[in-house]
Amino acid sequence: MERFRKKKLQKLGLPPGTLIYTGEKPEIETKISIIDYDNENYTVEEVKKIVANLDNIPKSIVRWINVSGLSNVKLIEDLGQQFKLHPLVLEDILNPNQRPKYEDYENYLFIVVKTLLFNDKSETFEHEQISFILGPDFLISFQEQQSDIFEPIMERLKQKKGRIRTMGPDYLLYTLIDVIIDNYFVLLETIPEIIEVVEEELISDPKSATLQRIYDLKKETIAVRKLLWPMREVINKLQREKTKLINEELQIYLRDIYDHIFLITELLENYRDIIFGMLDMYLSSMSYKMNDIMKVLTIISTIFIPISFLAGFYGMNFQYMPEFSNVFAYPILIIVMMIIAVLMLYYFKRKRWF
Repeated sequence: MERFRKKKLQKLGLPPGTLIYTGEKPEIETKISIIDYDNENYTVEEVKKIVANLDNIPKSIVRWINVSGLSNVKLIEDLGQQFKLHPLVLEDILNPNQRPKYEDYENYLFIVVKTLLFNDKSETFEHEQISFILGPDFLISFQEQQSDIFEPIMERLKQKKGRIRTMGPDYLLYTLIDVIIDNYFVLLETIPEIIEVVEEELISDPKSATLQRIYDLKKETIAVRKLLWPMREVINKLQREKTKLINEELQIYLRDIYDHIFLITELLENYRDIIFGMLDMYLSSMSYKMNDIMKVLTIISTIFIPISFLAGFYGMNFQYMPEFSNVFAYPILIIVMMIIAVLMLYYFKRKRWF
């Protein structure tokens, strides 16, 4: 976080569009994959620098440029110049703390989405920004880190599975966003598993660590919810706003992923309600536990009230108390005290006070 703050401070006072990578994650080597395909042809090329005329795309060919790693600012700037990308777009790409958004620049669309990653050790959700530039015959994707999230799509392109090789870059964009949203389903399945474990702790033996775990889970669901709501806006704009870059035939597919993101947000709302209920359950459990403790202490105190009275009464040591001269006075008093205690316990049991 300190490293991220220093990078943000470097941008203070600089003109808009100044390119500085401000990500929090470790900087990795920038790699570029160039995938060209149509119904009959498919080629992949891995490059480490921007080659000339990347924007010169043969007719009927769809070009997908996938950039992994954003630390090489010069390389991304060169790529932006070839495709005539606005400096503010490049600035947003290099600042991977943007909220998901959709912007129409007439000749291309700029879209920012977020992927989710689950950290098993800390039981927290981490997110990564992926930016897309959609043009008439190309798609550029920018990933902050190297990830295999798009491997299924690359395999479909390679094996010519489905209609992806016969469709344009807008369909490719849809498939990539669809993979990201489907990945949400997989990751959100971890939440009910954690909820189940915490509920067992709540029923068996709630502790302060249980409360901390509930608060952490609550914080994570709120963070994911803040991420998903703008994602719904992005998909909604893709679906509803008219643009020459998205084919009308694609609308039915966009409606499908909108339904998916809507279902995910509903699931998350349900999980959040359960977590809030768990918090109430914890407080009720602790209150019930405290009531049990107070009940036991009250019963003990009540039993000792008459016993304490007898002990205090015969502890006055007045000279002419008749019981003092009786040889059996002490054992009789002890027996009386025990009988009183037993009778009171029997009475409490009949009343079901414990």
